[in-house]
Amino acid sequence: MADTITDMLVRNLKPSEKEYTKREKGGFGIRVLPSGRKVFFFLYRVDGTRRFLNLGDYPGTKLKDARRDYEEAQAKVKALKAGRPDGVDPVEMRRTKQNEREESRNADTISDLVKEYIDRHAKVFKKSYKEDERLLKKEILPVWGNRKAEDIKKRDIILLLESIVDRGTPAMSNQVLKVTRKMFNFAVERDLLQFTPFTGVKALAPNTSRERTLSETEIEALWNNLDNAVIGDEIKNALKLVLLTAQRPGEVSGLHTQEIDGHWWTIPAERSKNGKEHRVYLTATALNIINAAMVDNQEGLIKHNLRMKKEKKPELPLTSPYIGYIFPCPHRNKKQSIDSHALPVAIRRNLAWPLTDKNGKQIIGPDGKPATENKLEIEKFTPHDLRRTAATFMAGMGFMDEIIDAVLNHVKQGIIRTYNRHKYDKEKQLALETWERKLNSIITETKDTKDNVVSINSRKISA
Repeated sequence: MADTITDMLVRNLKPSEKEYTKREKGGFGIRVLPSGRKVFFFLYRVDGTRRFLNLGDYPGTKLKDARRDYEEAQAKVKALKAGRPDGVDPVEMRRTKQNEREESRNADTISDLVKEYIDRHAKVFKKSYKEDERLLKKEILPVWGNRKAEDIKKRDIILLLESIVDRGTPAMSNQVLKVTRKMFNFAVERDLLQFTPFTGVKALAPNTSRERTLSETEIEALWNNLDNAVIGDEIKNALKLVLLTAQRPGEVSGLHTQEIDGHWWTIPAERSKNGKEHRVYLTATALNIINAAMVDNQEGLIKHNLRMKKEKKPELPLTSPYIGYIFPCPHRNKKQSIDSHALPVAIRRNLAWPLTDKNGKQIIGPDGKPATENKLEIEKFTPHDLRRTAATFMAGMGFMDEIIDAVLNHVKQGIIRTYNRHKYDKEKQLALETWERKLNSIITETKDTKDNVVSINSRKISA
């Protein structure tokens, strides 16, 4: 005879040596274990297979709640047996949900995805992977780092991009969109995600090509004001060399003595943006800047070793790869070059350097905003604009696009890429020497760049 499950019955059930059950007609019941645990359940069959659905432990689960869940589950079983579309096996449904929760717990977070994207894609296919890594660590990880990649929605992306635009950096918003979209496409390709939330997401700022070039007046102001700016000597000299050689800021900032032989600087393929080895002619002015930087590096290293000796710490040898970088990072004991990102950061800071009073307190202007000073005394520009400026002046002095492209290490296009293997060394030398003379005439009326020219042999550095 079937039992009638009541609150009093459940409350008075006592454990015995063996577990036992009390069950109503229809499959609803309660199981009592020797430990005293009481479990509501629904017992039923589907396709001849016996199913046991746990409805909760008493007293955590009240009788009325267990009965409600039982009635809902019973209705689903009846619908399943009748072949209706709303029918479902409650045990299988719960098992599926448990599996989904387990998969969600084990799903990749954005931090996991960033690491896999950098290691498996960016480092393999992009020479500029460090920029992707820097951008993702700065813009994405602080906001999304601990979130599951599969939980990121289109609205999340739009809000993130809007926040970057609102802080006054619309171009950065576009860069974040570009890199992050690529990362999510990578996740779909590797079956880490089924779909990308970036479908239909558009850039919030216009993508305009850069056309900024410096005028002669601006070049003179920049060159002379760099010494008054709050910029380290390594960055000052790197910026000057970008303007002199028309090379990419990242390639200039990583310049190493092993790449220099006399008047020629060979950028190895692994450091070149297009993956092609590139020879750059170093003019007298360029060599003077490089030599002065090397002297400063050695003097700085000597001072460093004196300090280490006094503190009884390991010293760095004066003739070692550690002093090979022309523009070493001042914070890493010269063991690596300055980061190319340091150049634009230094420029931005000096274009709007905060003003302080005699007590070091920030001065607030009449408009309620912090007062700033343009220490470079020219309009906003980037390090890459210096490269474009040099190329523009060379064009203005009559050099053909083909020669300028050779100086810039642009890849040849069309059939000329297949058949023209000329390296243009003589033409590059002439273009850069002509540009040097023009540049010197801009920055000073009397400057003899032929004096004290230093020939550098990358295999030997004098102490």
